[in-house]
Order: sequence, then C-alpha cells, then structure tokens
Amino acid sequence: MKCEKCQEEIEAGEERDLHGRTLCEDCYMDGLSPARTCDPWAVHSAKSFQKESGVQLNPQQIKILEYLKESGGAPIPWIIERLQIKPADLERELAALRHTEKIRGELREGKKVIRLW
Repeated sequence: MKCEKCQEEIEAGEERDLHGRTLCEDCYMDGLSPARTCDPWAVHSAKSFQKESGVQLNPQQIKILEYLKESGGAPIPWIIERLQIKPADLERELAALRHTEKIRGELREGKKVIRLW
C-alpha cells in the first residue's frame, strides 16, 4: 500500500486514515500538526530558548543554511532538488529556522525565495 500524499510504501497495519486519505505516519503527523513559518508565539519561544541555551541546529538545518549562504537565496524547489530532501521535511526545517530568525522569505522577480536573515 502507498501513502496518498508522499507515495512512499506503507507496511501492512502501519497506514493511518486522515480525512478519508490513507497516509504514512509522517504524512499523518504533518496533517495533524502542519509546520507554520509565520507563528509569532513560536518566534518568541525560540528567541527565549536561544537566550538560555543557545542555538542548536541539526545537520539538515546546517546544510540548508550553508546552501543558502553559497547561493544567496533560493526558491524552495531548488533547495529540495539540491539537498534531496522531502518537501514536508524541508517545510518543518524551514519553519524551525524561521522561528529562530536564521532565514526569511522574500520576493525576487515575483517568485518566493528563501534567504538568510
């Protein structure tokens, strides 16, 4: 059986149903709690946490920041292609980086681009 969202293979008994769609566990969790980049409370919480314990980035977040530094900013499809990351995973990582004010979005020639803060 395949996930109706990401098309990954799902083991028997591991499928989840959400709004009439059969999903893998990751897509199910994304459906229940989608990543939100524009969340003022999350930004406040992340900044408060940073002051107390510093910023701790995971390896995927470090790769994203390095790519954005070398490219000067990139559209989301380019980041997905370059880093070979699933769109839902990238969305979560971008939300976390946005909340810590490491990245931001901007429009360039009418297209959304992710760039360093």
